[in-house]
Amino acid sequence: MKLLLTSSGISNSSIRHALVSLLGKPIDECKALFVPTGVYPFAGGPNYAWWPIAGQKKGALVDLGWKTMGLLELTALPSIKKDIWVSSLEDTDALLVWGGDPLYLAYWFEQSGLTEVLTSLNKELVYVGVSAGSMAVSSFFGETYRNALNGNNNAHSSEAIVFDTPQGEISRTFVTAHGAGLVDFALIPHFENTDHPDACGTNAEKWAAKLPVPVYAIDENTAIKVTDGNVEVVSEGNWKLFNA
Repeated sequence: MKLLLTSSGISNSSIRHALVSLLGKPIDECKALFVPTGVYPFAGGPNYAWWPIAGQKKGALVDLGWKTMGLLELTALPSIKKDIWVSSLEDTDALLVWGGDPLYLAYWFEQSGLTEVLTSLNKELVYVGVSAGSMAVSSFFGETYRNALNGNNNAHSSEAIVFDTPQGEISRTFVTAHGAGLVDFALIPHFENTDHPDACGTNAEKWAAKLPVPVYAIDENTAIKVTDGNVEVVSEGNWKLFNA
């Protein structure tokens, strides 16, 4: 499988070029499926799921000019005959996985059977992740939460970590979990983005130190390109590798 893991989608020409190189043909000749599932635990989740489809969310993904576009809803898959939805994956060139809560998304990867299908699919599918959609493919990842978790039962452990923020020191619950295992490193998206203070400066180091795998912290203009196990950083911005 080929992967392009981002914080905010296809945000610059370098990342777009990386996507086209993975696809092996122009975007307008490729079929894609979009997975919005990860945003549902948030207040306003239905709106967040619709915005990228309607082109109302910064960071190009669905609106890149694909030949065809479909919706793959992971929570619905257990109620559908497996050969039906697998045939849709076999007929597509790219799987576009939106952000949200990575624990919730990883849970539905497993519950829906998508993880098993992706690891055994006899097709050169390109997986494109955004934020949580990039995090959930790791064998092991971590995330910070201000409030209680959303009923995710695949959490491996949790502990309080104090992160420095402009508002002062705020304790967060840090949770580690097992993801789909498509890559053997973890991601911290939105690196050095002030809207995500947990991923800024020394906070990213605290985060990475809790994970027993290499950790790439990537900003909005950086992506991780994975081809046949080979990892390449594609960037017009800032990134850092921890636990190398």
